Amino acid sequence: MTINAREALRPIIRQFPAEIREGQMTQLDRFAFDIGLVQKHSQPGARVCDIGGGWGAFALGCAAVGFKAVLMDDFRDRGFQDEAVMGPMRELYASHGVEVVSRDVVANQLDFPPRSLDVITIFDSLEHWHNSPKRLLACIPPALKAGGLFILATPNCVNLRKRITVPLGRGKWTAMQDWYEQETFRGHVREPDVDDLRYIAADMGLKNYDIIGRNWAGHMAASPLVRRLTPFADHILRLRPSLCSDLYLLAHVDR
Repeated sequence: MTINAREALRPIIRQFPAEIREGQMTQLDRFAFDIGLVQKHSQPGARVCDIGGGWGAFALGCAAVGFKAVLMDDFRDRGFQDEAVMGPMRELYASHGVEVVSRDVVANQLDFPPRSLDVITIFDSLEHWHNSPKRLLACIPPALKAGGLFILATPNCVNLRKRITVPLGRGKWTAMQDWYEQETFRGHVREPDVDDLRYIAADMGLKNYDIIGRNWAGHMAASPLVRRLTPFADHILRLRPSLCSDLYLLAHVDR
């Protein structure tokens, strides 16, 4: 029987340090959806590598529902140096059997034997990378087993909200302080659109893939009205992924 990802995640997130617990809980539906994608397309016990997941709950959730989870990140974003957060998170990862690898995958690529992974995921990380992801993405198909799953999820640079707000003079990706006042900028560098994801799939040699859209940004909007309307708009916008706030490239590697 398939384990309910949402119910498995809730008690795990309650164990997060207080500084990040609430932020993770607001993304519970998203984490559950992402884990559900892996459950739908993979067998129990599959080995899942999440790239750039930081202290997000995805890898922990994968472990909780029966997958072998690997979390790979360079852990250089603000907050990762806070031992009051990272100490408990390391303990939480270890208690659930999540393998944690500290690695700059953009500079150093992956370090897995060929065909050693069942699933590789990149959720909301690629848009932060300053260097080209081309070499890293080329490493992914060889690392996956035949029929293995690759999931790439990113914000959509031309979603419906941005098409409306940019002509009105509102549409900055990042706060000025995050770019100008920080020694190292770790915000959004380039958000892809549907055509970009197709370009990436072609460059990776992926032929068996789908692009779907969701609207997680609306669920976490500051405006209560936007949050209330998002569930209704989401189902309509899914018919046109190019209008959604969040895009997913789902690909199976054929060999």
